[in-house]
Amino acid sequence: MNKEVKQRLKWVELYQEMKNAGLVCRRCGISQVVKSLEGLQEVFRHPHSSPNTKINTQIEEWILDLRKERKLGARRIQNELLREHNFQLSLASIHKVLTNNEVKPIVFQRKKKDFIRYQRPIPGDRIQMDTCKIAPGI
Repeated sequence: MNKEVKQRLKWVELYQEMKNAGLVCRRCGISQVVKSLEGLQEVFRHPHSSPNTKINTQIEEWILDLRKERKLGARRIQNELLREHNFQLSLASIHKVLTNNEVKPIVFQRKKKDFIRYQRPIPGDRIQMDTCKIAPGI
């Protein structure tokens, strides 16, 4: 037995002496989850599956090709992966692939609209007048 299991067995022995689970838990600084010897075994708290295993080199190539060839953003890449390859991936995973490969974000330059000029074939054809009312006596 390793050190942790021995310490847990001492907790059980202390409980058998005192017959008060609350007092033993407060004294040892533990919760009242342990109810049998199976509960004394160490529980591994690491995830059973890693999100990094979902992305392999083939999927990474698909993402980079869609970005390079069609200049798509992450949400459009997500939709295209689902449509073309029947593969669903989160936006965070797509962003992670793009940042790991140092792909720069897409920046669209907006073109400034030209001024709209109103010209008439005959000069003075249309005249605009601004008027203002003046109060009498001023």
